[in-house]
Amino acid sequence: MNNTNTHDERIAKMTFASVYPLYLAKVERKGRTKEELQQVIEWLTGFNNEKLEELIEEKATFETFFQGASLNPNAGLITGVICGYRVEEIENPLTQQVRYLDKLVDELAKGRKMEKILRNA
Repeated sequence: MNNTNTHDERIAKMTFASVYPLYLAKVERKGRTKEELQQVIEWLTGFNNEKLEELIEEKATFETFFQGASLNPNAGLITGVICGYRVEEIENPLTQQVRYLDKLVDELAKGRKMEKILRNA
């Protein structure tokens, strides 16, 4: 992966509030629901709907967002390519966590079954 500090810093400073509507539009366009999106986000981060709304309202950066998250122990099972990079090979932990979220949203939009998306062992 082209691991530039600039790329990682840009991701860290991006607000979750600016990306969430894009996630929602993507999954709804493919026939999935806001509730399913929130279920996926809660599985990865531990944030319930109330906490998500709070973070959106605060315009929390991804750095702040993931600092407060309790990453699911099965998050390491998320593999594959997102934005041209293999998520399991991303070295910067924050960038990898953001790409985990991107990958889960992609899988939801592509119609993957929820049990598979949530990687229930």
